[in-house]
Amino acid sequence: MMKSNIFRLFGIGLTVAALASCSESFLDDKKDSDNFGPEIYNNLDGATLRVNSVYGECLPNPSAAAGWNNNCTGIYSDIQSKATEEYCGISSSSETSFVNPQYEMDAITGNRVPDYFQNEQKHLSNVWGRIRNINDVIEGISKSSLSQENKDKLLGQVYFFRAWCYYQLVKWYGGVPIIKTVQNTDAASFTPRSSAKECFDFIIEDLDNAAKLLSDATTNGGWDSNNWGRITSGTALALKGRVMVLWASPMFNRTNDKTRWENAYQAIKASIPVLNACGNDLYMGSNNINGSAFATPFGEVKNCEDVFVALFNTNDDDSDEGKNNRWENGIRPYNTNNGKGGGYEASAMIVDMFPMADGKLPSTCDTYSKLEKSGISYEKDYPFMNRDPRFYRTFAFPGVRWTYNGDASQGGSNNNPTDGKNYSLWNYVWYTSANDQGNVESGEAYGADNLLKNKKGIYVRKRTSDYDLGSAMYNYSSGSRNGAFSFCAAPYIEIRYAEVLLNYAEAACGAGHLNEAVEQLQKIRSRVGYTAENNYGLPTNLASDQAACMSAVLLERQIELAYEGKRFDDMRRWMLFDGGANTAEINGAPATWKLTGWDGNTCTWLGFKPFNGQRRERMEFRVADKYGIGGTTYDSDPLVKAGVVRCAPIDLRQPIAEQQEVLKNWYSENLVRKDSKGDGRDQNHVDLTIHFFAKYYFLGLASGASTRNDSRLQQTIGWADANHGGANGTFDPLAE
Repeated sequence: MMKSNIFRLFGIGLTVAALASCSESFLDDKKDSDNFGPEIYNNLDGATLRVNSVYGECLPNPSAAAGWNNNCTGIYSDIQSKATEEYCGISSSSETSFVNPQYEMDAITGNRVPDYFQNEQKHLSNVWGRIRNINDVIEGISKSSLSQENKDKLLGQVYFFRAWCYYQLVKWYGGVPIIKTVQNTDAASFTPRSSAKECFDFIIEDLDNAAKLLSDATTNGGWDSNNWGRITSGTALALKGRVMVLWASPMFNRTNDKTRWENAYQAIKASIPVLNACGNDLYMGSNNINGSAFATPFGEVKNCEDVFVALFNTNDDDSDEGKNNRWENGIRPYNTNNGKGGGYEASAMIVDMFPMADGKLPSTCDTYSKLEKSGISYEKDYPFMNRDPRFYRTFAFPGVRWTYNGDASQGGSNNNPTDGKNYSLWNYVWYTSANDQGNVESGEAYGADNLLKNKKGIYVRKRTSDYDLGSAMYNYSSGSRNGAFSFCAAPYIEIRYAEVLLNYAEAACGAGHLNEAVEQLQKIRSRVGYTAENNYGLPTNLASDQAACMSAVLLERQIELAYEGKRFDDMRRWMLFDGGANTAEINGAPATWKLTGWDGNTCTWLGFKPFNGQRRERMEFRVADKYGIGGTTYDSDPLVKAGVVRCAPIDLRQPIAEQQEVLKNWYSENLVRKDSKGDGRDQNHVDLTIHFFAKYYFLGLASGASTRNDSRLQQTIGWADANHGGANGTFDPLAE
C-alpha cells in the first residue's frame, strides 16, 4: 500500500522500555536488538521480547493526548471529547474541530481533517508501522521451532493487536487496505482499500483466532500474577463484541439489518462465560458506599473489572517517564501538584443532565424524551443534591473531599490548608470588578486556595486514584526530578467488564431480546446501589418499547462510561448529531447512504435531542454579591476577609444525605451559581452552536496521508482527493 520511501521509515525499533507498564514480570523494562534474524523466534525469550514490542507499540497510552495516540484521544479535552456533552469546545477561531459551524474540515487546505490513517512517519507512531511489525512477529513465530503450546500463547496475543489496530482504522474510515504479510517496499506491494465488510470480517477472524489460541492459557482464571495484564481469550471476545456492535450500528447499518444485531447478541452472550473463566466480572467491593465499587477499579491494579488494560509505574526517572499515567496529574487541581496539571473542566450540560438519586433524569433535562423524569426536584443552584452515586465519582465541586498521597500544602503555587490525606476542594471564585460578576464572557475570576486564574468551575474527577478509597497510586512528591511532581501508577482500562455488559444490552435490544437488555442495565445499576424496589431506577416500559430501551442503554453508556473516551464513538455510530438526516449534504453520497432503518432518523426514533444546534456552557460558583469583590492574590478572597467559616466538606466515606444539606445551606449563604461562556461566540458576540457536518461520520484521508501513498489509494466520498487535483473521493465506506 505505502510508497517505498515510506517503508524506509518503518525500521523495526524494538526498545521495549517504551512499554506502558508496571515494573514487574513481563512488564519489566526489556530491550530487543534492532538487528535480528528469524532465529530470534526459535528462542522463547527472544520471541516473547518481540511480542512485548507489540504491546509497547499498541497498548493504549493516556500519557499523551495528540494524534492517533493509541486510541486514547477522547478522554482528554481534545477535539473528540469536545464534540460531546463532556466538555465545551467551539472556538471562534479557525481550528480543527468536529463541531465548529464556521470551519468545515477538508482534506487539502485550511481547517484540515485529523490524520488517524497514518498520523506520523515514525514507526512507533504510525499504525501501518505497527501492523508491519505485528505481521513480522506472526510470520516469525509461525515458522519458528517453538512448541505449539508456546506458539499459541504468543500468536494469540499478536493476532489481538492486529485486530485492535484495524479496529482503530475502520471505525474512522470504513474500508482500509488489509495487509497480512510483511510487504516489500516497491510499487508492486500496493494494496487497495477493502470494503468495510471485508475489514470487519478480517478483524473478527483475528479475534476469534486470538480467543482460540489463548484459551488453554487463560480460561482457568487468567494469566498468573507474573503475566497479569496480558491479552486473554476474554479480552479478544470483548473487543469482538464491541466491533460487532459497531457493525450493527446505524453508521454502518443504514437499513437496520436485524441479522447484524442478532449476530452481535449471540457473540457477546457467548463471551460472558469465557470472560468469567478468565477472571473477569463486575467489581462489587466489600463496603460499597456512594458508588465506591464503581470508582475503585480505576485506582487499583489486578482488578476483575479490567478486561483490556495498560499498566503504569511511578519510577522517578526521565528515561522511564512514559510509564507514568498522566491522566491523574492532568485532572488534579493546580494546588495539589505544584501547578503541573490544573484540571479538566466539565460542561454544565453534562452536570445538569446526570440522573438524580432515584436513577431518573432531572425534570429540566430535555435530551431523552422517551425516558422518565425524576420525581426529585433538581436544584440547579445546588447540583450536588440528590444525584446518582456516580455523579460524586465523576465530578468535583466546591466543598468535597478529594484526597491523595503526599503533601502539596506548602510553598510554590499551593498554600493549601491541609495535606493530601485531608485535602478538600474549595474552588469557588470571586471577581475583581462588579461588572465582571454578571458578564458571561468575563474570564476575570480568581479561585480560592491559591487556585486563582488556574481554577476550574466543575472538575472532572472520573478515573481518579482516591486515597479515601485506599489507593496510593497517585503520589505527590516534593523531591522528584522536577523539584515537585505527581506520579501515578493507576492502570488505564480500555475495556472493562461494565462496558461488556452494556455492549450486551445494546446488542440484545437491537436484536429484540429486550428482557435480556434490561437485565444487563439492572446489573450495572445494582453495583451503584439501585435495587429492585424501584426497578433499579429504570423506566418500567423498557421490556416492551425497543426505542425507549435503546435510549436507556445509550444513557447508561453516557453515564457509566463518562470520560472514558467512549462517548464520541457512540455519538458517531448512532448518528446523534443529526439523526442521519443530513446525508444529502455530502458531495457524491449514493442513495444507499440514506438512513432507512429507525424510521429514517435515529434521533427521532430514540427521542434524543440532536446535538447539532445546541451549545454548552461552563458552570462556576462565585461569592455572593454581599461580599463584594476581591483582588488577584491568595489572601484577597472575600469570604476569608469576611471571616466566613467553611462547613465540613462532603466525605464520600460516609452517608451523604445530611452532608448535602449542610453544604447546600453554606452555598445558600455564601455562593451564587454562574453559567459562563463555554462554547464560543463569533466576532459579533453571537453564540455559536454545534454543527457536525454529515461527511464526518466517515473521515477522508488527510492530504499528507494521500500524497505519501500510491495515487491508486482511493479517497472517501465527500472528501477532496489530494492525489487527483481535489476531485471528489470515490471510495464508498458502505459498499459491500
